[in-house]
Amino acid sequence: MCIGQLGNLLPHVTLSANLAQHLMPAWGLSAAEGGLMASGYAFGYMLAVPVLTTLTDRIDARIVLLCGSIVSGLATAAFGFFAEGFWSGTIIWSLAGLGFAGAYMPGLKALTDRLPAGDTSRAVTLYTSSFSVGVGLSFLVAQILADRWGWRTAFYVTGVGPIAMVLACLLIEGRRPAPKSGRLLNFAPVLANREALGYILGYGAHCFELYGIRTWLVGFWTFVVAHQGGPSWMTPVLMSFCFAVISMPASILGNEAALKFGRHRAITVVMIASACVALAIGLNATAPAWLLALLLMIYGLTVPADSGALTAGMSAAATSEHRGATLALHSTVGFGLSALGAWGTGVALDIAGGPQSASGWLLVFIVLAAGIALGPLALVWARRGHSGKRPS
Repeated sequence: MCIGQLGNLLPHVTLSANLAQHLMPAWGLSAAEGGLMASGYAFGYMLAVPVLTTLTDRIDARIVLLCGSIVSGLATAAFGFFAEGFWSGTIIWSLAGLGFAGAYMPGLKALTDRLPAGDTSRAVTLYTSSFSVGVGLSFLVAQILADRWGWRTAFYVTGVGPIAMVLACLLIEGRRPAPKSGRLLNFAPVLANREALGYILGYGAHCFELYGIRTWLVGFWTFVVAHQGGPSWMTPVLMSFCFAVISMPASILGNEAALKFGRHRAITVVMIASACVALAIGLNATAPAWLLALLLMIYGLTVPADSGALTAGMSAAATSEHRGATLALHSTVGFGLSALGAWGTGVALDIAGGPQSASGWLLVFIVLAAGIALGPLALVWARRGHSGKRPS
């Protein structure tokens, strides 16, 4: 399942990896338009995931996963063939996000349905943290292909990646959920589960920060190289790849810290640290490249370190009969705020001077810091309202 997910994630940041250097100049887009186009992926995901993930409470999640993977791959390739500007690009990229809505959380549901009873937090964390390796490969492959053969080729090739999950779906055994009646989109039991809801809202803050920095990481380092120089090997390709890949051990270690020191405490410390690092990067946007590279690598550790702990906490807090609906709300909130993070940081960049302005990047990182700083508040709210009993 983790290997299949790497294939499904190969298209994930193909647009973001080529946004500042290729797509915005080619189509004359502002940062706000570029951010909005990138957020189309998260928006399409947000619209589809409530139905597709909740559906896994009624049919085998493997079926949803298979269909979502196919749609994701076809839509990514279609971007390379048919996208000609802001509107066509946004619509097609939204379809790719819609397909991924059937590929990520339904994949987690397909995995957890097949795990033995007991604590599954390490398996869930391995699955969620492999997300980071997939994103790193997406950054790497998309930029190398675009630089050598054009950005359209990057979309053609990364669109083939989801075939790996299609093969994984064909290899795992089928499983039929117990028959279930009632409305498909019934989130009332999830909203009543304040413990799970706290993790869901915290995940939303995490996604706002994560998608915001992923959308503009290549653009920011392009600014650094243009104004501060630095070693020739310290390219946007290398920086974005390293930033994404170190997320996997960070997420695993973050969950281990949560198991040892307490989930709320560990997540809160990570979120506050991440906000501080974001502010440090923004305030030092004109510092030497080596210092910014160091700060970005630290940020690459703090941004994802709460991800596995948040998702594992949500999964543990969810009641078994409403796990699909809980996963659906988790993803809906997360990717809804992902879309807001990509667009909001683009707007901030335009307001404060654009991609070639240090003040523009300062405001971007202030927005990111403010977003993640809201996460601990959600956890405090959940703890104060949690009576110690899970809702039935």
